[in-house]
Amino acid sequence: MSYEIRPVTKADDARIEHIIRSCLIEFGGNHPGTAWQDPDLGRFSEIYQEEGTAYWVAVDEEGSVVGGAGIGRLADLADICELQKMYCIPAARGTGGSHQLMDLALSFARKHYKACYLETLESMKGAQIFYEKYGFTRVKDALTQTGHDSCDVRYLKRFA
Repeated sequence: MSYEIRPVTKADDARIEHIIRSCLIEFGGNHPGTAWQDPDLGRFSEIYQEEGTAYWVAVDEEGSVVGGAGIGRLADLADICELQKMYCIPAARGTGGSHQLMDLALSFARKHYKACYLETLESMKGAQIFYEKYGFTRVKDALTQTGHDSCDVRYLKRFA
């Protein structure tokens, strides 16, 4: 399937929040210490305006937003960004949209940072396999405090 990948707009904010909350419920992440209680959830078009940050959505052939992914700053690590809030609806998984989002996110990240970090849940096995295909390696400890202390799996990808 072919997706249009474009920057998030204010009109997309509620849809992306709904997708993220649905996925968190699906994988048991609807609790404190995850994106579930992130104060910026639903404000994507506002918070991804700084230099070195961006959020994109995948839009299907019918014009529906089916997923998204972002690159954000880590407060105390200037050379390392974070892959943030990468989620797709179940019907869009395995159809290429996640690859399009990841390719764009990593291309953007390489221009601004030396490495990319992410946090996820142990229950998100498919996501872990996906990240590893892109060269992310699992790291034992959190690199910094992201506010997602319930995320029990962490990955880092260094750029050459």
